[in-house]
This record gives sequence, C-alpha cells and structure tokens, in this order.
Amino acid sequence: MGDIILKKYTRRSFLENTAKLCFKVGLSLVFFNGFRIKASSDKTTTIANKYDHTGSGFEPAYLELHKTGELNRRAETLWAILERCQLCPRRCRVNRLKGMSGFCRAPGATLVVSSFHPHFGEERPLVGNGGSGTIFLTHCNLRCVFCQNWEISQLGRGVESDIDELADMMLRLQRIGCHNINLVTPTHYSAHILKAIDIAAGSGLRLPIVYNTSSWERLEIIQLLDGIVDIYLPDFKYWNGDMSAKYSSGAERYPEIAREVILEMHRQVGVAKPTINGIMQRGLMIRHLVMPNNAGGSEQIMEWIAENLPKDTYVNIMAQYNPVYKSFDYPEISRRITGDEYNKVVKRAKEMGLANLDIQGYWWLKR
Repeated sequence: MGDIILKKYTRRSFLENTAKLCFKVGLSLVFFNGFRIKASSDKTTTIANKYDHTGSGFEPAYLELHKTGELNRRAETLWAILERCQLCPRRCRVNRLKGMSGFCRAPGATLVVSSFHPHFGEERPLVGNGGSGTIFLTHCNLRCVFCQNWEISQLGRGVESDIDELADMMLRLQRIGCHNINLVTPTHYSAHILKAIDIAAGSGLRLPIVYNTSSWERLEIIQLLDGIVDIYLPDFKYWNGDMSAKYSSGAERYPEIAREVILEMHRQVGVAKPTINGIMQRGLMIRHLVMPNNAGGSEQIMEWIAENLPKDTYVNIMAQYNPVYKSFDYPEISRRITGDEYNKVVKRAKEMGLANLDIQGYWWLKR
C-alpha cells in the first residue's frame, strides 16, 4: 500500500504509465486522435472568462503581446533561427527548416508530441483540482544518462503534429479544466510553441504558460520569452561541470548556464506565490533532483539559491531519482538515494534560510 500511495506523488509516474500503454500496445494514434478537436473560436472566446478558477482576475503574460503583434514577431524571430539552429547552448547550426537534425535529434522543423493530458503528478500548486495541462514534447538537448523518460527524450517516441494542432491541444486542456499549459522539454521547439500560443490566444486561451525546462538554455532565447511565460519551472541539476559533462552528454557549462538563466527567469516573473486557493499563476519554481553520492552537488545548489534569490523562492527538493536507462553504466549513480542523503540537503536548505521548500520527496523515501 505504501508504494501505491507514494507513486501518486511521483512527478513523472502518470506519464510513464501513459506512454507505456500507448506505445507498447499501439494506442498512440487513438490517444491523440481523440483529442484532435478543432476549437471553435466563438465558443472558446465565450467561455474564456471561466478559466480563472481562482477568481483572482488573472490575465496571462502573453495576451498583451498577442494583441500588439509582438508575440507573432518573436515567434518569427525564433523560427528564423531554425535555419542555422542555435536555440540551445549546443548551437548545432544545422538547417532544421530543410529537415536536418542536430544534437537534440528533433526531426528538422517537424513537431513531435508524445502526449498531452491533465497531469496530477506535478507540484501541488500547479495541479490543483483540474490538473496541470501537460504537453510532453519529444527529444531533448541535454540527453541525461539517467533520464526516466528516455523513450521520449532519447528515442523520440510520439506523433507528428503541426502548430495548429499544438494550439488545439492547449485549448482542449483549457476546456477540460486544467489550471495551466505545462510545456515539458520545450527548448528545441520554442519557435513552434510561440506560434501555437499566438494562435491559441486568438481563440481564447487564457491559462498561464509553464516553461518546464532542464535549464540547458541560451540566455538570449529566455530573454525573448519575457512577457510570454508566466511560470518558469527549471531544473537545477548540477553544481559541478565535470558531473554535468559526464552524465549529460558533455554539457560541461551546464552549471554556469543554469545559474545565468535562472536569474533571468526570476527577473521576469519573480517569486512564485499561489492564489488564495493554492494555485500558482506566475513566478519561478525551481526543481532539484537529489542524486546518489551527491553527484548533483545539492548542498552547494541550495547555498547558491539562498545567496542569489529571495529566501522565499519556491524550491522543490526531489527524492525520486531512479537508476534507469544508462545509469547502470555508472556505478556511483546506479542506486536510489538514501534518506540520509535527502535529509542532508533539506537540512542545508533550511540552514540557509530557504523558507518555501517543497519536500514531498520525503514520503517517497518512507516506503
């Protein structure tokens, strides 16, 4: 019984079960086609005011930019970068518009989506009663050896979609009562995402946009998202560049890049503060996954957050590391973490004065 209860709080457990069902028994097209419903602009606009479930008068950041045409301009700016793709720090410079693939292995300019649905395994302020409207995008520019969603991030299992369909997914998630649009692994599809948001906003989309990223981002691209993203949900994976290079495909500069972009994200959206009903609509929410043998440099990360961001910055200290994919090629990360390893990180975060900690991960360890 303890295992079943704890899986409820696992961030990706719902996705893993869904993906296995869809792809192992051939249901992927059924899963998607059931949602590919063209939205009626009139109907969506009529009910748009219903989607502020909190009564707070929230208006998403992107709406004003959509009205002025600035959102479309930025989308075109990102789209032009695909001709010599430099959307992420890899700067592959391949022509994705002509079908070339870079390090992330995204098939040129083709959008591939693994799944989309209300997700109840994310942070509680994102989930609420209606779930986080999660869109899982395929492929990845970081390619961690321990990725729990490696079938999606590494193999690219999903269904080809176009920008109109991505916009429809957003509207569908809004109509069924989700609290936000949560874009998972968005970096290499950022141009597609902005185009889709622009289309969806014209048809009544009014939910907060969650940019759910590994933090392997270019600062210049994150700056282009200013005024578009409402909630930044970045990982801060590693403190040491040797570790990020070893476990994340040569990403030696990850620590300095993560620090740089997280500061910019905070500048844009500030501290994440939920509404009276506990739903998050704007702000920075940092995730850190505690790894075996302190491979991530967890205590140093907590110290940096406390010294460079407000003490009430939302920090999710995650305990659900699981040795999957290629983890067993690295003996030092080939096991689950211990309670002592996790509690040491939490203790340091509290010592540094961090006052808005999500430590649900504790329950994962009490199995």
